[in-house]
Amino acid sequence: MAQNTKVADKPDVLEQPEILRPPTIAPLVTFPLEVVVPEGRQQTPAVGQRATRADGRLHGLGQTKYIDDMYFPNMLFAKIKRAGVASARIKSIDTKEAEAMPGVMAVITGRDIPCNSFGPSLKDQPVLADTRVFHAGDGVAAVAAVTEQIATEALDKIKVEYEMLTPVLDPLESLKLETPGVHAPSANVYGHKVIKKGDVEKAFAESDHIFEGTFRTQMVEHVPLEPHATIAQWDANGRVTLYSTLGRITLGRADISRTLGIPMSRIRVVATVVGGNFGGKNEITTEPALALLSKKTGRPVKCTFTRVEEFIASTTRHPLVMDYKTGVTKQGKILGRKIRLVLDGGAYCSWSETTLGKACILSAGPYNIENLYVEAFVVYTNKTMTGAMRGFGAPQVCYAYESHMDDIATALNIDPLEIRLLNVFEEGSLSPTSQKLHSVVVKESLLQAAKRFGWNTNGNESAKTNGGRS
Repeated sequence: MAQNTKVADKPDVLEQPEILRPPTIAPLVTFPLEVVVPEGRQQTPAVGQRATRADGRLHGLGQTKYIDDMYFPNMLFAKIKRAGVASARIKSIDTKEAEAMPGVMAVITGRDIPCNSFGPSLKDQPVLADTRVFHAGDGVAAVAAVTEQIATEALDKIKVEYEMLTPVLDPLESLKLETPGVHAPSANVYGHKVIKKGDVEKAFAESDHIFEGTFRTQMVEHVPLEPHATIAQWDANGRVTLYSTLGRITLGRADISRTLGIPMSRIRVVATVVGGNFGGKNEITTEPALALLSKKTGRPVKCTFTRVEEFIASTTRHPLVMDYKTGVTKQGKILGRKIRLVLDGGAYCSWSETTLGKACILSAGPYNIENLYVEAFVVYTNKTMTGAMRGFGAPQVCYAYESHMDDIATALNIDPLEIRLLNVFEEGSLSPTSQKLHSVVVKESLLQAAKRFGWNTNGNESAKTNGGRS
């Protein structure tokens, strides 16, 4: 049975013209508005707590889909033939035998690339080497076949004739003016920076001790669990979709557009879950070649690097040769420091210019040095190309300047912590490029770390305020 319900009288909307005719001019608001700040621990509730990543369960159960887990109907598999020689001219490439193999659907070389050069800064890197090989990992041809095994076997059928050239393998040799340019007629030195602060020679003359040391680092490969991988697929409207392990898809899209000679509006790059990057997936590798193979065959094409290819055909950390000369007082106060850095850029520029700048600026360390001279070079060699990797030059120089500080402390019989407390940045210190530093807590961090580690800090408080001279 329906219950009697009393309905409240509704106001007559027509009798309230202010509702129908709101003001045309918004009322003035005074800025800035008061910002409501959450209570402590509300902005970052995960700090100090056990937090679960949204993708953690999928990773743990092995259900995360990486590119190599993806498959499209009628998909082909691509392999790249590597040069295997450090420096040579390509006299000829014969692909006829490979093309005739059952299961091989397409073969391309550097001559099939519309614009065969790319790079984050200098456009000095070919998609596939055409006339010249600059390092052993250079690709010279690409094959698409119905299976990976057939594609791999087809690589052996491709005949390449080389005119061997003497490779440049040492960065100091490359630095010499008489050394022929790796990318002739261009000079081997393609990046140079200088930082000058104060008068370093005068500081050396006033120093009680001069210490010199040379430090070298080696190439380091990122070794991500997931190797570089790409799938290319065209649609009927002449647009290509690339599923890629690229970490920087917008920069990669620009390079793909340049190499293929098509506008970026016809290129779609899908960033899949990346199984490790660390800087090594910041630029394209096989994407343009796969796009051309896919267009030529009319089928999706996938390429996944082998572990060997990861070492010889992807970027590595820059090896550095670092010369340090430091003038100090008897108490260990640094009066002046002179540094020369030589970065081994490998066969191509990649991110070397960025790495050069960071290494140069950070090479003096976190120390107050009023007189400083830093000169840095990056040079070509016929070795695996170097590029971005975790810090872009900072880890290499950190190893050098901290090892140098330990050598000085040992020679002067000064505690390693004490000599650092005596010289490190303080609030308002000037960086090597004369930037005024704020919120500096280096000393506090050192002392706290020393206390927790159990390092004997007796007497180090005096070193915090002592000017370095008795």
